[in-house]
Amino acid sequence: MSTAQRCILHVDMDAFYVSVELRRRPDLRGQPVVVGGTGARGVIAAASYEARRFGLHSAMPSSLARRKCPQAVFLPGDHELYAQVSAEVHEIFQTVSPFIEPLSLDEAFLDVTGATRLLGSGVQIAHRVRDAVWQQLELRCSVGVAPNKFLAKLASVAAKPKATPTGVVDGTGVWVVEPGQELAFLHPLPAKALWGVGPATLEKLERLGVRTVADLAQLDEAAVVASVGAAHGRHLHRLAWALDDRPVEVDRAAKSVGHEETYATDLHTQEELHRELVRLADGVAGRMRSQGLAARTFTLKVRFSGFHTISRAVTVDAAIATAHGIVQVVEPLLGAVDPGPGVRLLGVSASNFAEAAEQLSLDQLLERDTATPQEWQAAEDTIDQIRSRFGNAAIGPASAVGPDGLRVVRRGAQQWGPDQPAG
Repeated sequence: MSTAQRCILHVDMDAFYVSVELRRRPDLRGQPVVVGGTGARGVIAAASYEARRFGLHSAMPSSLARRKCPQAVFLPGDHELYAQVSAEVHEIFQTVSPFIEPLSLDEAFLDVTGATRLLGSGVQIAHRVRDAVWQQLELRCSVGVAPNKFLAKLASVAAKPKATPTGVVDGTGVWVVEPGQELAFLHPLPAKALWGVGPATLEKLERLGVRTVADLAQLDEAAVVASVGAAHGRHLHRLAWALDDRPVEVDRAAKSVGHEETYATDLHTQEELHRELVRLADGVAGRMRSQGLAARTFTLKVRFSGFHTISRAVTVDAAIATAHGIVQVVEPLLGAVDPGPGVRLLGVSASNFAEAAEQLSLDQLLERDTATPQEWQAAEDTIDQIRSRFGNAAIGPASAVGPDGLRVVRRGAQQWGPDQPAG
């Protein structure tokens, strides 16, 4: 099947985290609402379109957002809820195509080429998805329709609502790039609309007189390669001519699993760092085991109070899927860190995956006097079962228990940083 014959949708939820929160707080509709870390070190995870009118956007420090928009309502994030709602959205996607490539909780590509005979044109399928998301979940999404993934993603942006100083302008909801009209849609766009054109690349292209995608397309490929590098230059030149033959990848394997946490107050001792390492390793190991994975490479990330950030990695011969094993291999890296200046962020991630080894039973574990790596895995498998039945807060590392109970690692919480302390 040629690229020109494909029909690809890019579905992007509108202000997803905020929209989910507004379902349980309808009294806040129409107000500038922000989801993210509510503390001084928090960052915005999502902003309503009303908040975007004041220049608020994701990844902006919460402290800056409060200065820009003092009337904004800040809500703490709830990643578990967003993941649950995302799964419900994907159930709707499954009604039109089995070929779905998730990009994040709030966006995905769908290849609906094979569904057009039964369900109608790509535009009709896009409206079908959008209507179902609204009727079943009371959420809005924007859908781009195009012959390839690159154009479909740009089309979904064109379909979105727009925040202006005078108000929020509704989007079209669905935007279609018809076969044969690819360049008419693409070439007037600014060059920064292309995937891979960040500030540094844009500066290099501007030196060549590039302002729009059309300017880039008219350049000789050799000139682009000389400016930004061989692989990157050829990639951008192809995109400038709307060439993208990448398939929708249904089973995209995770490349890494990690947790990081920004702390409301700096950590200054190795004891504090070790306690947090145990928590983070517990969260990473649990997620790996839930996917049947083990890892050979582990990376430690440390950000100091002055925002200087370091990362150190270690690769082991045998793949690990337990918190105990992760702590053992990462702790020497952590021991070499001087926490004196103050640590504001700590992170642990796993990569270089292999399938998890067969686990021993709990009875086998109890029969032995010393714990082998396999036996630690059996013990943590039991922990997984307890959490599956009673919730994540039912069991955890003893060092993670504080005055308010067990401090559970919240998946996704690294997106928005610490909340304002109670009181």
